[in-house]
Amino acid sequence: MENLNELVENLGLERKIELEDIPNIDLYMDQVIQFFENTYSSTKRNKDDKILTKTMINNYAKGKLLFPIKNKKYSKEHIILIGLIYQLKGALSINDIKLTLDGINEKILKEEIELGEFYQSYLNLFDHNVGNIRDSLLVRAEEVKEEMNRLEDKGDDYLEKVLLILSLVNISNMYRRVAEKLVDELGE
Repeated sequence: MENLNELVENLGLERKIELEDIPNIDLYMDQVIQFFENTYSSTKRNKDDKILTKTMINNYAKGKLLFPIKNKKYSKEHIILIGLIYQLKGALSINDIKLTLDGINEKILKEEIELGEFYQSYLNLFDHNVGNIRDSLLVRAEEVKEEMNRLEDKGDDYLEKVLLILSLVNISNMYRRVAEKLVDELGE
């Protein structure tokens, strides 16, 4: 697992949509899809994976994850929300995402939120989290090495990778469960 740093570098963890990257003009759906594809294509696990599709966007709109679209054009605020949905959908159900974003959509409609400012706060945390994950991965890898030294099959790279996978998934599940609990509190 000496290549862990290289692996992390190739993940594109730092890929995100900056506020200044979002066009100040409204976009049609195909333009939105292309915008997301251009931004996140390097993060795909498989080259055939889709970042965003028309069906996804239509489902977000029908499911009221986005405030209403006008004249088939998506505003900067819509793009921010689609970006947040893109990040949330890896861990939360569509219903949980809707619950999470309901209040933001309401505040947008009532003009009670400066969404760009809120999104910039999210981006600041995003950058901080990328640094934390890099540091944390090195710690997890060291912990796995320590556990491997306790086993008879000390030098088995396969077992070492499986232990790291199990540890990372365990942490991911714990964070997801905490997030779900916070979503439940939003719904109360």
